[in-house]
Amino acid sequence: MSNEAACGQNSPLRRTGLASLAALGVVFGDIGTSPLYTLKTVLDYTGPHPDPSATLGALSLILWTLFLITTVKYVNFAMRIDNDGEGGIIALMTLLGAKKHRRPIIVAVGLFGAALIYGDGAITPAISVLSALEGVEQIAPTLQTWVLPAATIVLVALFAVQPFGAAAIGRAFGPIMLVWFAVIAALGVYGILQHPGVVAAINPVWGIDYLMRGGATGFLVLGGVFLCVTGAEALYADMGHFGVGPIRLSWSGVVFPALILNYAGQAAIVLEGAPTDGNIFYRLCPGPLLTPLILLATVATVIASQSIITGAYSMTRQAIRLGWLPRMAIKQTSEEGYGQIYVGSVNWLLMIVTLALTIGFGKSDNLAAAYGIAVSATMLMTSVLLFIAMREIWNWPVAAAGAVAAGFVAIDGAFLAANMAKVLQGGWVPVLLASLVYGVMWIWHRGATAVQARVEAELTPLAAMDALLKSGKIARVPGSAVFLTRVTDQTPPVMAWHVRQNRALHQEVLALTITTLSVPWTAPEDRVTVKHEADHFWRAEARIGFMEHPEVPAILAACRKQGAEIDLDDVTFYVGAETIVPAEDGKGLPRWQEALFAAMNRNAGRMSDYLALPYDHVVEIGREIEV
Repeated sequence: MSNEAACGQNSPLRRTGLASLAALGVVFGDIGTSPLYTLKTVLDYTGPHPDPSATLGALSLILWTLFLITTVKYVNFAMRIDNDGEGGIIALMTLLGAKKHRRPIIVAVGLFGAALIYGDGAITPAISVLSALEGVEQIAPTLQTWVLPAATIVLVALFAVQPFGAAAIGRAFGPIMLVWFAVIAALGVYGILQHPGVVAAINPVWGIDYLMRGGATGFLVLGGVFLCVTGAEALYADMGHFGVGPIRLSWSGVVFPALILNYAGQAAIVLEGAPTDGNIFYRLCPGPLLTPLILLATVATVIASQSIITGAYSMTRQAIRLGWLPRMAIKQTSEEGYGQIYVGSVNWLLMIVTLALTIGFGKSDNLAAAYGIAVSATMLMTSVLLFIAMREIWNWPVAAAGAVAAGFVAIDGAFLAANMAKVLQGGWVPVLLASLVYGVMWIWHRGATAVQARVEAELTPLAAMDALLKSGKIARVPGSAVFLTRVTDQTPPVMAWHVRQNRALHQEVLALTITTLSVPWTAPEDRVTVKHEADHFWRAEARIGFMEHPEVPAILAACRKQGAEIDLDDVTFYVGAETIVPAEDGKGLPRWQEALFAAMNRNAGRMSDYLALPYDHVVEIGREIEV
């Protein structure tokens, strides 16, 4: 191969193109499959025979919502604010609420926004797969009874294959979604040619007039319009995986034009007289091509669902690292990418909730009522955080930042208010799910903080431990011991207990503290620091970002390079295993919080499993801690 060819394969343009193709399969699945149900949901508010002005108004609202929220807010504003390259509401929360200042209110807002995404993660697979399979009604109405069983089978299969990873299938996601966007764009053009006058909807006056004339119904229509941007938050959340450039290129060059064309095509055939009952999206398709389109749509919705599930895994890992969720078993399913992970407890809980929603609501039309509240609330919270970022990171004047943020808040607030009207129709589901998730986060963090405070109140001063070791009453045995501890300036509690009970200690001792920072990544040179505390005793702190996994062998190797005389081939790891009990002095957590925290602590993953320590070199020391 010539040098020119080799350089061409590794050129920035080629890398950007490949990353943009991959982003199509991960970032845009949710928003890319929204034409399956959005316009149908909006026109349902106007009755079975919408007049031309209503159809053009609905289309205008959809087009301008896509532009203002996705293109302006996320692509051009939010994606310019990152936490060392990472985006999403958790990354933004840690940047503004922890990295810059300690702000519990900002942290609470960010965490509730993250909790809301779990609700979206349960609804997206249900509504997407149902809406795709409902196209069989266009082939034969008698097949309608098979839609729900088929959707259930597809969803069970989707969650069942998660433990095996999606790396191999993932390579095909991008090309398949590229085909999907090309097809929906072509269908849109086919529809527009039937009624070219539909292009008038690009004038926002149609949408504004529709809202003004519609009264309460016009306002409620916004809840349906919002469905067209339910995947917009993913653009921001996944910017760390693909980079800003590839996501912007995919959106501007492929996704946005395809969505505009398809929505316009659907509106065009309605203007031409097509009925709005059933699925408008499939009415765009010529009869002989309907079956292949249904199959392609089903695959596209599975890809969209996969992206949502993977996003839930990644968000769970971030929350665990930041101390807001109990430790869970996280399996790396591929060496090809950091995002290729599997979290079993999250997977099966999502499956149960998704199947319950699918069977309980039965049709995508019914699920549309439950969809949107979670995402619109998350977007509103993101807008509030963006205002703070504009002031503190970009140093914008209050007037400029306030004007831009006010525009975003007004749009997001209107959509949230419209969606709140659907609470009794099913919108309570994502709110309830988010409240439960947030409750778990809040109680876990509160309990973990109480444990830390109790441990720090009973610490053994390092000088006292050093004097005990030098007294000759403690036997020193060959080998190296590593004590995992949260304490950074006193004797590790597990070490103190071990010495008092066993009257022995290894010859070489290292106290290791692993600290998760409010940044996604740390530079290798800043990751590990070692301090020589006493004779044959070292203290090390490993600082990792919330997107990193603590690799203990690499940490110990770095400790040796900095002078810690530990034998990497003869190491025993000591880990504390706490049993939570109520505080007898009455100064602990309320009893119900203590009971819930104790239950979560009992079911949390073991530290040795979380750090992947070798089982035959681990000693777990149990102790009771009052909270």
